[in-house]
Amino acid sequence: MADAASRLRSVAEQVLGAPLPVRLRAWDGSEAGPPGAPTLVVRNRRALRRMLFKPGELGLARAWVAGDLDIEGDLYGALAVMSGLIWERGEDGRTLAQALRDPAVRAAVRELLKLAGPPIPPAPPREEARRRSHLHTRRSDRQAISHHYDVGNDFYQLVLGPSMVYSCAYWEEDGTLETAQRDKLELVCAKLGLSPGQRLLDVGCGWGSMAIHAAREHGVSVVGVTLSQEQAAFARKRVADEGLTDRVEIRVQDYRDVRDGPYDAISSIGMAEHVGAERYLEYAENLYGLLKPGGRLLNHQIARRPQRDESAYDVDEFIDAYVFPDGELAPVGSTVTQLERAGFEVRDVESIREHYARTLRRWVANLEADWPRAVRLTSPGRARVWRLYMAASALAFEHNRIGVNQVLAVRTPDSGASGLPLRTRTWNS
Repeated sequence: MADAASRLRSVAEQVLGAPLPVRLRAWDGSEAGPPGAPTLVVRNRRALRRMLFKPGELGLARAWVAGDLDIEGDLYGALAVMSGLIWERGEDGRTLAQALRDPAVRAAVRELLKLAGPPIPPAPPREEARRRSHLHTRRSDRQAISHHYDVGNDFYQLVLGPSMVYSCAYWEEDGTLETAQRDKLELVCAKLGLSPGQRLLDVGCGWGSMAIHAAREHGVSVVGVTLSQEQAAFARKRVADEGLTDRVEIRVQDYRDVRDGPYDAISSIGMAEHVGAERYLEYAENLYGLLKPGGRLLNHQIARRPQRDESAYDVDEFIDAYVFPDGELAPVGSTVTQLERAGFEVRDVESIREHYARTLRRWVANLEADWPRAVRLTSPGRARVWRLYMAASALAFEHNRIGVNQVLAVRTPDSGASGLPLRTRTWNS
């Protein structure tokens, strides 16, 4: 079967209803497609069985994670040209069910069945999250956070660098990742108006970077909460090494169980994506209740574009199965509405979408530069998950398919005095 690549290309173009913009190399060594284009490598026929038994994104994801599919050449270029056909077809894109009404497509699928070999469904890669309830109970949230964050602190250090900040940096035109992450933490502190003696709650504190920066640079007392045991252990050691144990407390605790308010300020950086639409008002009300009158919330959150029919929104299969189980994205307008329903006065919304694209490209570069060690620290499949997820996300931010916003909200007292400057972009540092 020395012509597998040509046959695969023909099948793919029939199913997709468009020319395949990448070159194909099949397990038999054959190649087909435009010369010089990034090459999609189909290493074995098991990749086809994965896509047949789970048509769509999840089948492709399983083949990628298992190493049955690979890309040679420019990863970003390949993802960019393929996304329009596979991942980003939009609400008006042709579904598989619609495509199968076409006799030519049905014939192509029969050809794919011949190429795929024995009709035995391959087991999912072990890196796949086995349950995805979207109920967002305390137990399910702990499981989801553990799946994503308890991968190994050494692996995250390799990807994130010394700052250990796993959220969008804040860039100058030139600068290092470390400088940009420090500037992001300082931007959050400035928006919150932190000053010595205040109490800060850092919800989803990660490896402690925000808590340490706020305590060291602004003299505040900080409580950081996370559901990840590995993050908490790492953060506590960093706090001790900085000599800040008298001002920073790291807890393994659900934000819904924090009872020791009021706080002067709350930071929630890259955490609200885990809350879920059904729980978002509860999240906002909890944080509102933990703030003193006049206290500020800085909510830093990824957003998706709104859909004409919001009830049709579904969680991305690859992200749900391999990256953020139970994670959900909302349009920024929905986030603002829910914060206002909880009682907050929303005072500022800043989009920093382009900053996240640049951050992700730096993380991918860190991962690729030390790939053999990354594989040793976690697993080949997990490293492949992170490479695909971060590269595809960088493109999504660059092309405005998703964004990231810092929303500053105040628990404005009855007097109406927000405590903010008249020109809110002139932040007091």
